[in-house]
Amino acid sequence: MNSAENPPAQVDVIVIGAGPAGTTAAAKLAQSGRSVLVLERRSLPRFHIGESLLPPITAILEELGAYDRVLEQGYVLKHGAEFSGGRKGRFGRIPFAGQGPGRHHVTFQVERAHFDKTMADVAQESGATVLQEATVHELLRDGDRVVGVRYEHGGRTHTAHASYVIDAGGRASKVAHTFGLRRSIDSLRMVAAYQHFKGLDEKYNPGVEGDLQIGGHAEGWVWAIPIWPDTVSVGAVMPRELLHGVADREAVFRDHVSRISRITERLTGTEPVGELKVETDYCYYSDTITGDGWFMAGDSACFFDPIFSGGVFLAMATGLRAAQSVDTILGEPERTANVQLAYSDFYKTGYDVYGRLIHAYYEAGYSLRGFLQSAGLDISGDQLGTNKWVARLVSGDFWNPRNILLRHLRGQPRWNTFAPFEPHWGCPFYEDLNVAEDEAEQAATEPGARSVTVA
Repeated sequence: MNSAENPPAQVDVIVIGAGPAGTTAAAKLAQSGRSVLVLERRSLPRFHIGESLLPPITAILEELGAYDRVLEQGYVLKHGAEFSGGRKGRFGRIPFAGQGPGRHHVTFQVERAHFDKTMADVAQESGATVLQEATVHELLRDGDRVVGVRYEHGGRTHTAHASYVIDAGGRASKVAHTFGLRRSIDSLRMVAAYQHFKGLDEKYNPGVEGDLQIGGHAEGWVWAIPIWPDTVSVGAVMPRELLHGVADREAVFRDHVSRISRITERLTGTEPVGELKVETDYCYYSDTITGDGWFMAGDSACFFDPIFSGGVFLAMATGLRAAQSVDTILGEPERTANVQLAYSDFYKTGYDVYGRLIHAYYEAGYSLRGFLQSAGLDISGDQLGTNKWVARLVSGDFWNPRNILLRHLRGQPRWNTFAPFEPHWGCPFYEDLNVAEDEAEQAATEPGARSVTVA
């Protein structure tokens, strides 16, 4: 039996990284009967940002048989997102229920250290071998094909061979660095300063309990995410020059947070815990997503600012699709080229649409309301999500060309991230619902048709 003391030397798939993408891929592959070795360079649990999830993650967790496991952890339930400006009273809320019936309307706010450990446990219990403090030093190759890795674990150097390697190593991606694939996104050269605060009491929240809050101001934006009932994550994102060479970064952080009155009101009575953390120049992409013997998933091939909570969602969605793709190739190797191309297009479509949403928000002066108005949508009052397409896009509707807001974003060539590619259309979570809506709309517009209500 494989264990940390006796790791396997030959498996079907090696997964680099035990974040959401890696553990999702590992769990799915193991459940499909494949032998899997997961190599995580740090010890779990470990700190990470990206704490706010999106509703379709529920579908992924259900696919893995892990939804009840995650639900019982006691994470804060998230029913929507609030966007505000610095002026008191100026805000708008997008409720996930605005997507319409049949779609998931609730998700989780999580402490990533805890959530990632939970998902690593799910992968291990599914049958994957998960090694912590296992640093991958080299990709093993046979000619141009990646056939395994050389890694260090427990003070010893090991080699492991596999039919495929899925790199879900995030910023430390071994594939991206080995092949020189990573490119920076120069138009998004931002820096994030963030910290956790204890003593949260939602009676001070001027909005809806459990919501993500995003506040925009002239020099950036601020997040507030309740990751436990008594703990909130707060971050300030700004152009990197605002922190470059600054001696007192905490003062800048406090200044930016203080500009968003609805967030400072929610923080009443809280105290910071731990040190202020800073990450800079963290937006990047790769035009090559797969290769001979390997796939990249999650942040290994692309990363954007976490403003619309898409990071963990895209990581898990691409991790699941990478696992399904590898499983298909192992069973039908003659389909390798087509399956890899389909996966690459799926990956790029999701991240491309998400990136455009971020570009649009920034160009509108860190204002979601301003962007939506510039797109020609009639937005009034405090419910930004009364338009179903807005609610759906902000909830992760990244593969659905029916979405009029998505079509608007795709029509802006200045927001291109990847080199030209063929978009992969077809929502992986709600396509049956989308088709049913199409059929109902068509029936309603046919001559002599009576009105049709879609339940």
